[in-house]
Amino acid sequence: MRILFWVPYPKEGASNRYRVEQYLPYLRMEGIEYSLHSFWSKSAYKILYKNNRYYFKKAFSFICGTISRIIDFIAIMRYDIVFIHREAYPIGAAFFETILSILKKPIIFDFDDAIFLPAPSRPNDFIERFKRPDKVAHIIKISSHVIAGNQYLSDFALRYNRSVSIIPTPIDTDTYYPDTTRCHNKEVVIGWIGSITALFLLDAMKDIFICLSKKFPHVRFVIVGGGFSVNGLSNVMSKQWSLEEEKEDLKTFDIGIMPMPENEWTKGKCGFKAILYMSMGIPCVCSPVGVSKEIIRDGVNGFLAGTDDEWIKKLSLLIEDPELRSRLGAAGRKTVEDNYSLRVNAPKYLEILKKVYEDRYKKRGLS
Repeated sequence: MRILFWVPYPKEGASNRYRVEQYLPYLRMEGIEYSLHSFWSKSAYKILYKNNRYYFKKAFSFICGTISRIIDFIAIMRYDIVFIHREAYPIGAAFFETILSILKKPIIFDFDDAIFLPAPSRPNDFIERFKRPDKVAHIIKISSHVIAGNQYLSDFALRYNRSVSIIPTPIDTDTYYPDTTRCHNKEVVIGWIGSITALFLLDAMKDIFICLSKKFPHVRFVIVGGGFSVNGLSNVMSKQWSLEEEKEDLKTFDIGIMPMPENEWTKGKCGFKAILYMSMGIPCVCSPVGVSKEIIRDGVNGFLAGTDDEWIKKLSLLIEDPELRSRLGAAGRKTVEDNYSLRVNAPKYLEILKKVYEDRYKKRGLS
């Protein structure tokens, strides 16, 4: 079996890193051959969400990505399956996917966001203005199988295709695990980690940060993912995210947060930030939105907070009680091991690949 993976980003892109790349060792163990081709290069990804003074570099990178996709078609018959994570091409209609369908090349389509809706923030206006969210329905319709990150996304996919499976965005629990050497210091760090495209979600937390800072002078806030500040607070530190420093940054957190408003876009989120915290044994407080209500059992393996008062109350409980932090952190880790680990979800992933491959040859009458 030979599979061509089309992904949007290099390894630095969290979505395809966790939903495609971390499965590749399992494919190798099964003797499955593959090629992984990202649209944006590593150098392009570094500037993709920066301001328009990089316009010409972005344009050049876009042309290079386009050429690489065209070149892929020269060798497309070498592959049995094309696995598309999110989209083959960042703008316009489903041109590349449609050609694959005409060539009768089996497509597995994987998505982990409500990409059939307009994006709520547009940090990369260079590309976003040309996106066509409506093409997602067509891609789903022509796919041999669809993998959705949660039930909300699955429900959308089922309108257009009956071959849909739900696989959450998993974490490698052998790589991400609690730091047993960490001590409970007097200082308590409340942390958030994510991409620059999601920083706007923290704006709703500013008053909460101010309140907690007045109540607990020993609390510090660490934001990993871009520049963020709160007027009047000197205990808010922000830094750029990097793949090399991600685990070490997480180890500094005593508490993790995942705030989100409730809307159609956030209902499609897969709650991976919570899964990431929990894998490291970090107790988390999350908005009760979408799949977060399935991942978090309030007061058992984390906390849910829907109002400012609830955020302040539940963060205060964790700040004041190191034993509670340890207990919820351990329960969160167990939840991830049982339901959201790579070890648990890899067999489901492999089963889909094999089924699509076998179905292809059944249709040809070769088996």
